[in-house]
Amino acid sequence: MYVCGATVQGLPHIGHVRSGLNYDVLRRWLAYSGYDVLLVRNVTDIDDKILRKSEAAGRPWWEWAATHERAFSAAYDALGCLPPSIEPRATGHITQMVDLIERLIERGHAYAAGGDVYFAVRTLPEYGTLSGQKVDDVHQGEGEAGGKRDPLDFTLWKAAKAGEPSWPTPWGHGRPGWHLECSAMATAYLGPEFDIHGGGLDLVFPHHENERAQSHAAGDPFARFWLHNAWVTMGGEKMSKSLGNTLQIEALLQRVRPAELRYYLVGPHYRSAIEYSDAALDEAVAAYRRVESFVNRVRERHGLPDPSPRVPAEFAAALDDDLGTPVALGVVHKLVREGNTALDAGDARAASEAASCVRATTGVLGLDPLAAGGAADQSADVARQALGTLVESMLERRQAARAERDFATADRLRDELLAAGVAVEDGAGGSTWTLKDA
Repeated sequence: MYVCGATVQGLPHIGHVRSGLNYDVLRRWLAYSGYDVLLVRNVTDIDDKILRKSEAAGRPWWEWAATHERAFSAAYDALGCLPPSIEPRATGHITQMVDLIERLIERGHAYAAGGDVYFAVRTLPEYGTLSGQKVDDVHQGEGEAGGKRDPLDFTLWKAAKAGEPSWPTPWGHGRPGWHLECSAMATAYLGPEFDIHGGGLDLVFPHHENERAQSHAAGDPFARFWLHNAWVTMGGEKMSKSLGNTLQIEALLQRVRPAELRYYLVGPHYRSAIEYSDAALDEAVAAYRRVESFVNRVRERHGLPDPSPRVPAEFAAALDDDLGTPVALGVVHKLVREGNTALDAGDARAASEAASCVRATTGVLGLDPLAAGGAADQSADVARQALGTLVESMLERRQAARAERDFATADRLRDELLAAGVAVEDGAGGSTWTLKDA
């Protein structure tokens, strides 16, 4: 898999990281299904926006890029993305880019003009196949100045400008064009043909169309399948820094926990837009906490449930069907409801089996409540066991008080537990408890 990663021009917001999370779920599911997954997620560390913003800030372009690359890495890590097999930077692959340009020129698909190098779009009859563009309607979003033979052509290599970074090539000093970078890095690590190319919907044209064109023109089959995740929007518009409607990861993680934000972003189908709202985020938080609360209730009463070696067939079918995370999460919540019913009925075996299935399914989604420190942290296990013993003792005293109709004492014990962060719920099968933060 090759996934278009960050252009490290600024701090990451939820629109940026959604792509990384969606393809992390795909990678996890493929690995769970028995595939050996080689994932390449690039970093674009040289770009017009990086140069403009670093200059405006009075900072070196490389320092600006490195600073924001670390911010993206921290966001991916916080939200539970498995590290990619390799995370190549564009500036580290100039040699491969020059080689690709030379192949294109030799095949008659590119030409040099005044230090710039352009891809000749009309030399590739299949151009527009990926995005559905008609060639005569194409606009590359580039200026028309320079030595372009045709306005349709796009830039592979940009001639050096004063004050900008540059590298030596047969056509003079300069820097790479955006589209060239990904083709060179993908083939460097995955070969001339690979399975999956992923990225955001906004990259279909011109970026992915141009990647595909230059790679095919060079004789490489390139990606067999293209996947595109939809945007995160606010007010119906794509979240972007230019519109000022960004929600940065660092700020959101002051409000919700990483697993809760991940749940919010991977819950919808990857091809469906997410219209951000505080209410929708709160609903996702509540849904995740219901899953977490059930698993912790089982853990506190019957011990740590290990993940089941198998996931339910309907969960597997959902993910096999174009990574259907909404249906898959529906299966998770069905397991939670059945498990809570078994727990309230005192059926320890059924409750534990349900919790094991919940751990297996949420593990595939990167949402296992016990995966991040809980299962491995022995000191936390000891603390929870001690807490459980104390709480159960107080609940026994409270039950005895209620049996004697001493409701004042029963209420006082419940309030003491609540003040300590333990919520008590009375049901037909007796009283149950959970931590308020769980």
